[in-house]
Amino acid sequence: MIKSIAFFETKPWEEEYLRKRLKGRQLYFSSKPFSSAFAMKSDCISVFIYSKLDSAAIKKLPKLSLVATRSTGFDHVDVEACRKMKIPVCNVPYYGENTVAEHTFALILSISRNVHKSYMRTLRDDFSIDGLKGFDLKDKTIGIMGGGHIGMHVARIALGFGMKVIVCDHNPQYFLAEVMNFSYVPFEELLRNSDIISLHVPHTKQTHHLINRKSLKMMKKGAILINTSRGGIVDTDALLEALENKTLSGTGLDVIEGEELIKDEHELLGNTGNPEKFKQVVRDHRIFRMENVVFTPHNAFNSSEALQRILDATIENILNEGKCNNVWQ
Repeated sequence: MIKSIAFFETKPWEEEYLRKRLKGRQLYFSSKPFSSAFAMKSDCISVFIYSKLDSAAIKKLPKLSLVATRSTGFDHVDVEACRKMKIPVCNVPYYGENTVAEHTFALILSISRNVHKSYMRTLRDDFSIDGLKGFDLKDKTIGIMGGGHIGMHVARIALGFGMKVIVCDHNPQYFLAEVMNFSYVPFEELLRNSDIISLHVPHTKQTHHLINRKSLKMMKKGAILINTSRGGIVDTDALLEALENKTLSGTGLDVIEGEELIKDEHELLGNTGNPEKFKQVVRDHRIFRMENVVFTPHNAFNSSEALQRILDATIENILNEGKCNNVWQ
């Protein structure tokens, strides 16, 4: 039985809720990312996306019998090391399918109707509409990369706007496509034919830099790229070039490579001793300041309903001691 649990990256309201639901167990809470010293005596550790659990860290935890990440993605955990040590790794696969899909369209609409530019202009008491002409979503083609739970919610919303929907996925569900009225297409066809491309795939070795210089050159001139998945799916250097040379007319990002470095303002100065990390931070800031970029700070999951579902699913994973949602089974 799991008796001691160390939670990382938690807020006070989460701690209060977890203490009520996990009575009788030893619970440790930290608002900061994972620290092996803090978790030495724990049977289970529960982390969020900014905690990095590599093989070396996992080996320092002699009592560890479960890793429960409070996220859908698990690229921050060395799953292979856990598998070799027979430590289950549980995630929360279904908490945010509608939540992230809705945020995806918040980004799309902000770009298509220049919401962000309009807001900044009115802050300066400028109420002119010159340069704010947008475009209709109706009859545009959206290409959804990844047809899982989130991707299908994006498809439903897009169809409600009267858009044409094409999907690329390694496990097509043709009956669902027929019922919903969308089409599965190969990756290259999706790139060539989409006015808007939205990414909804996990970050793995296979999807790392899936969007790169080569794939960006294959996209329709002036397309829009939306990423609410993981920053590593997009080669950020290539993205910057595509925005500067107008290959892309805009991008909506909830994630970006190096986001953990720029989470706090002091990180920009704190990483001057590492030239590569400093270049990465400077590059990201260049992208944020572009007029055709809308960026939110990894906030797509962040609704009250989704946060509640995350905690409930994490509690279930702990009470079942890793028998559900084990990602390496």
